[in-house]
Amino acid sequence: MSEKKPCVCIIVENLPVPLDRRVWQESCALRDAGHEVVVICPQMRGFTEPEEVIDGIQVYRHWISEEAGAVGGFLREYSSALWGEFKLIWKAWRRHRFDVVHLCNPPDLLFLVAAPYKLAGTRIIYDVHDVCPEMFEAKFGKRGLLYWAVRAAEWATYFFADVVIATNESVRDIAIGRGGQAPDDVFVVRTAPKIADTSVKPDYSLKKGRKHLVGYVGVMGNADGVRYIVEAVDHLVREQGRDDIQFLLMGSGPEHDNLVALCDELGLGEFVDLPGRVSNEFLFTTLRTMDLGVSSDPINPYNDHCTMNKVLEYMTFAKPQVMFDLKEGRFSAGDAACYVAENSAQALGQAIAETLDDPGECERMGRLGHERFHTQLNWEKSVEQLKAAYARALGQG
Repeated sequence: MSEKKPCVCIIVENLPVPLDRRVWQESCALRDAGHEVVVICPQMRGFTEPEEVIDGIQVYRHWISEEAGAVGGFLREYSSALWGEFKLIWKAWRRHRFDVVHLCNPPDLLFLVAAPYKLAGTRIIYDVHDVCPEMFEAKFGKRGLLYWAVRAAEWATYFFADVVIATNESVRDIAIGRGGQAPDDVFVVRTAPKIADTSVKPDYSLKKGRKHLVGYVGVMGNADGVRYIVEAVDHLVREQGRDDIQFLLMGSGPEHDNLVALCDELGLGEFVDLPGRVSNEFLFTTLRTMDLGVSSDPINPYNDHCTMNKVLEYMTFAKPQVMFDLKEGRFSAGDAACYVAENSAQALGQAIAETLDDPGECERMGRLGHERFHTQLNWEKSVEQLKAAYARALGQG
């Protein structure tokens, strides 16, 4: 009789799988390492099947009220999600008898769902995607009773966790310091794309007849700063008379429709394309075609702790980039980016123009970024850390 595979139940609330790339890559890596993998996630963004098996991974999805943008919306979102998670984790327990519950924040409320199963011997891994107190402060601009409630939820999640996974060294420092975790129980599993097929052919029609194509890929929410890019385009077109740069901003989120409306209001429709969420084929073709990538995540204590996927995707395709000067952004890109020292659309636009106008510097930054990604920051290197975290949680190392 064959030995039962270790089973892991991954819970993620803010995106469905397989859309959440980090969670999906972790799921596939654990499956390939010999684990049975179950994922609980919300029904949203076109992924609405309540139950399905994808590439050998069991996925359960629950209804969620909305993608929140204000305090009242967050309360509705989190309460509906918790209710769905309570029901689905019980279903998963009855069917799979998982050995590990892997909690992916935000929010830091998922310990409420997982804690009862710790009494049955289940191990808990806390996968810190976002530092929630800093994220709350960046979103609402102040501290208060709700901020301290967020801090308490973070503390409780660390309290119940047996092992912590951090996305970078900044988050690891918080887990050890504020979270009180032993250094040997905290593992850095960097968010990174798998090494993509960069041999796809460019599609120069995306440039709309202009000399340069500037690309953005990522979520479009209040905290992502994409409005800075649109306002930077306005600065370049209206104040500098630049009509040689086309912008292609890919991604979806609660701010997408507002950004489309802003482009229309400013009369920038011919310079900015906002196609929403795109296929991998379109994404790779665009990354191959564009001359420059841009990251608009503004400077604040929260973003300083974040490793941005887009930064690494630009590096994968050897593209230079412009970004606001963030601690982890600078760690990821190193000399492969031009850094803007203030949250300013004008300064961002100026940096975009100056970088594009120096082709030698563009080539140098792209080459350095490509080398750094392939030798130090790709997902394949993170998989070993993920396996080590699970070995620790399961008492195997």
